[in-house]
Amino acid sequence: MNHSSQGNTNNNQSTDKVLAILELLSYSEEPLRLIDIAHKLQFNTSTALRFLNSLEQNGYVYKDRETLKYRMTYKICGLSNQIINHSDLVTIASQPIKELSAKLRECACLAIEQNYSIVYIYVSDGPGQILRTTQRIGKEAPMHCTGVGKLILSDFPEEKIDEMISKKGLAKYTEHTITTKEHLMQELATIRKQGFAYDNEECELGARCIALPINDYSGHVIASISVTGPIGRMTDEFIRKNLSVISGVAREISYQFGFQT
Repeated sequence: MNHSSQGNTNNNQSTDKVLAILELLSYSEEPLRLIDIAHKLQFNTSTALRFLNSLEQNGYVYKDRETLKYRMTYKICGLSNQIINHSDLVTIASQPIKELSAKLRECACLAIEQNYSIVYIYVSDGPGQILRTTQRIGKEAPMHCTGVGKLILSDFPEEKIDEMISKKGLAKYTEHTITTKEHLMQELATIRKQGFAYDNEECELGARCIALPINDYSGHVIASISVTGPIGRMTDEFIRKNLSVISGVAREISYQFGFQT
């Protein structure tokens, strides 16, 4: 091995060790002594001390002078807030969604929940746009009869679902719309099991959609992407053939919000 590759290996190992210390202290419910940190991470104490000193000097770790125990400071929270501020959903998701729409030749959307309604925050049109009257940026749509809405609802606790029903109701838009809590809860259980949601002409006659979740680092559903088209094109076969492509885009976006399967 040449000196350069040896140096890169050492640097990588050092980085791994620093990250291991940060993660250990972050998840620990109480401050830890040097010997405990070294033991838990299987480092020798001199190695652990060297990295802890560096973290302390840079303000990420605090050492109590009386107990000699280490804990995280809030400096890393400042970094995370900067990331949240600078990388909103649309910035991260727009390009993958645009590419998905072009590949499948159908409308692809990104939606979030606000005040128990769905709001479309990014829409990439497919070629034949005769449908999808609700899917415009900034437009609101009901949760109980859209794929994106039901997908996000599937992550809600039952009391929030009850609150959504009491505030918004379960209005009937077509003959296929779910209009009872019992039916909705059954549908949400199916969505949790399969990991995606359909809108089978429930909001607009002639239109069908499939929706998949965007998850954050905690696993919660923070948004949903969907692909919508006329029922003549959005067949079971079309969806089965392209499900892995759509779910791949959802995973790619989720990964940038810290979600790991």
